Amino acid sequence: MKRKVLATVLAAAMVMGLGACGGSSSSTATTGADATESAAATTESAAATTESTADASAATTEAAGDEGKVLNIEVWNEEFKSRITDHYEGYEAVDATTGKIGDVTVNWHITPSDDNAYQNNLDSKLPGNVDASADDKIDIFLVEADYALKYVDADVNVAMPLSELGITDADLSKQYQYTKDVVTDANGELRGASWQACSAGLIYNRKIAEEVLGTQDPEEVQEFVKDWDAFNETAAKLKEKGYNITSTVNDTYRVYSNNVSAPWVTDGKVAVDANIDKWVTDSKALVDAGETTTAELWSDDWSKGFFEDSPVFCYFGPAWLINFSMHADEDGSVAKAGGWGLTTGPQGFYWGGTWICAAQGTDNPTLVKDIILKMTTDDKVMEDIAVKDSDCVNNKDVLDKLANDAEFGNAILGGQNPYAMLAAGAELVDMSNISIYDQGCNEEFQGAMKNYFDGNATYEEALAQFNSAVTEKYPELG
Repeated sequence: MKRKVLATVLAAAMVMGLGACGGSSSSTATTGADATESAAATTESAAATTESTADASAATTEAAGDEGKVLNIEVWNEEFKSRITDHYEGYEAVDATTGKIGDVTVNWHITPSDDNAYQNNLDSKLPGNVDASADDKIDIFLVEADYALKYVDADVNVAMPLSELGITDADLSKQYQYTKDVVTDANGELRGASWQACSAGLIYNRKIAEEVLGTQDPEEVQEFVKDWDAFNETAAKLKEKGYNITSTVNDTYRVYSNNVSAPWVTDGKVAVDANIDKWVTDSKALVDAGETTTAELWSDDWSKGFFEDSPVFCYFGPAWLINFSMHADEDGSVAKAGGWGLTTGPQGFYWGGTWICAAQGTDNPTLVKDIILKMTTDDKVMEDIAVKDSDCVNNKDVLDKLANDAEFGNAILGGQNPYAMLAAGAELVDMSNISIYDQGCNEEFQGAMKNYFDGNATYEEALAQFNSAVTEKYPELG
C-alpha cells in the first residue's frame, strides 16, 4: 500500500492519502445472501444519515430565519477563510473577500497583524458592536493565544460565552484542555474554540544526527536532548563536528517561556521567571561557544538552516512549522528530501493556534454556533483538515485514530507519523500562567537580551532596557 502523506506541498501524495483515508484498513468478503443483507443495511444506514443531516440542516435554517443576512468575520490572514471554503458544507465563494451560506452574505475583513494593526482594528470596533447596525456588526473574530485574554476577559466582554450560544461542555469534550484554558475568562466562562492543537517538539536533521549521534531514530535522539543539560552537552558534540545546535537562541525561547512557574505580572509587578532566566544563562553560553547565533526568527539567516548545506541541527516547532515554513517545495531543502525527524525535546510546549470567538452583539448566533461546532468539534471535518491541510487538530479521537494508523506518515519527516507525540504533548501543555501581558513582555525581553548575547550590554543593562520598554508599553505597570 502507498503511504498517506501529510505534507501539503506534495499535492499528488495528499490526494492519494485522502482517498486511502476514507477506506477501511481491513475488509471481509461477503457473498450471496450475506452480501445482499449487508448492502441493504448499508443503504438503510446511509438513508438514515442523510435524513438526520437534512433534518439538522433544516432546523438550523429555520432557527436562522429571523437572523441577520450579513455575516462579518474579522481575520488577519487567509487561513480561516480557506478552512471554511474547503470544509464548511454549504459555503460558496463569491470573490476574494465575499461568500454565501444559504441566503447569508459572508464578508471577510482581513487586517494584517503587522504593527499591531489587527488588534487595533478589533479595539476600535468591538466595544461598540452591540449598537452597530445589523449589516455592520462583527459576528466572528479570531484571536491568538498571546493576546487572547485581552478579548475574552469578562470585564471587557466583547467575546460571547459559548454557553450563551448553546454550546455545551459535552460538545467540546474531545478538545484538549489547554486550548480551552487559553480562552476561559476569570469566571470560568469559555469564550472561544480552536480547531488546532499546536503542541510542538524538536525537529532535527536526520543526516546530522546520524553522523554526530550515531542514530536518527526519534526515541534514541531524544536521549541526547531529553533535558537542557543533555541538550547543551549535545551542542558541544555538534560544535566539534562543525554544526550548530540551533539556528538562533530565539528557537528555544518558547520552550522555556511555556514552562514558567508564574506569570509575567503578579499584583502589578513584572518579574522574570526562573525558567526564562535559565534561557538567558543557557543561551549566552551557547552564543559565546559559537554553538548558535542571535538571528531573528523568520529572518533569512534563521531560515538558512532549512537547506541541506546548512550546519543547523534542529528547530523547535509544531505541525504548521514543519508543513508550511520549512521550504518543502524547494529543491535543496531538507524538507523536500524528507530529512527531518521529530522528537519531544527538553520540555513540552506549544506554539501558535487560532481561536474562533463570537462577538457580543452578533445578529447571527445560530449560524455562528454552527460554524464553531462544525469547524472545531465535527470528527469528519477535523480529520479532513488533518489530512488535507496538515493541521494538528484539536480532537483527541481523531488524533488517536491517525496516530494508530500504520499507513499514515509525514513525507517531510521521512515517513514518520508525528501524531502520537503531538497528541501526548497537547495533554501536557499548561496555560495556567498566561496573562494579558505575555505578547509584549516576551517580545521586549528577547529584544533586550539580544544586546547582552551580542556583547553590547551587560545583563543588568539589558534587563533595565526591558523594564523601561515594558513600562512604556504598559504604563499601568510603572
